[in-house]
Amino acid sequence: MFSFAANISMLFTELPFPERFCAAREAGFRYIEVQFPYAYPPEEVAELLKDNGLSLVLFNLPAGDWAAGERGLGADPARVEEFRAGLEQAVRYAKILHTPLLNCLAGKINPKFDAAEHRRTLLGNLGYAADFLLPHKLCLTVENVNGFDVPGFFLQRTDMILEAINEINRPNVRLQYDIYHAQRSEGEIVNTLRNNLEWIGHIQVADNPGRGWPGSGEINYRFVFAELEKVGYQGHIGLEYMPGPKAGDTAASLKNFDWRS
Repeated sequence: MFSFAANISMLFTELPFPERFCAAREAGFRYIEVQFPYAYPPEEVAELLKDNGLSLVLFNLPAGDWAAGERGLGADPARVEEFRAGLEQAVRYAKILHTPLLNCLAGKINPKFDAAEHRRTLLGNLGYAADFLLPHKLCLTVENVNGFDVPGFFLQRTDMILEAINEINRPNVRLQYDIYHAQRSEGEIVNTLRNNLEWIGHIQVADNPGRGWPGSGEINYRFVFAELEKVGYQGHIGLEYMPGPKAGDTAASLKNFDWRS
């Protein structure tokens, strides 16, 4: 049986980040994910987790200047050393926070390089990262991101990620399947889940259009979740959606979603 994890980078945003841990606990969550924990010392984050009885199941590798629109380093031929330095930082956090999954964002296409150079860089970085993580018993996931929300993102389709995973052939690399992004890029949600379950290490959800709570849009999440139960998915499902800017929007969205039913 799968478990839901609140993404506290997108939920409870009316609160300062440290207060969102308590809010997630009070909402009934045992598991959370964050996009980036690096603004806070890992020891401080670990204390917040402990005080609230939470487990942090996933966070991203450093992804460049997020505020400036950067969305990852994994495929950029000009930033391999920065990728490796970020990997070391992420492992330090993961060991202190007892987080088993680190997610790699490939980032946007660098116009100075062609597609083949991006792909070679991605494969090299993924292989390097997988080998670096293995002694620490950590798993690397790789995420699909749609090109409507993030124009120029290098890995927009799941088949591109699955091909890369197959090519590097490491035991600790999996697909981080974001259903919202997949719906916008390619559809075929349930068939993808059925056909690639062994390669899926983590799932994230939001609805379309608007990236709202599951059930607010066109995706039949009751059917999707029932199918995940049927095929035996045992991982976590990250709630990475936008509930709204006002205090109470997250609580209202969770009630509408009824995520504990």
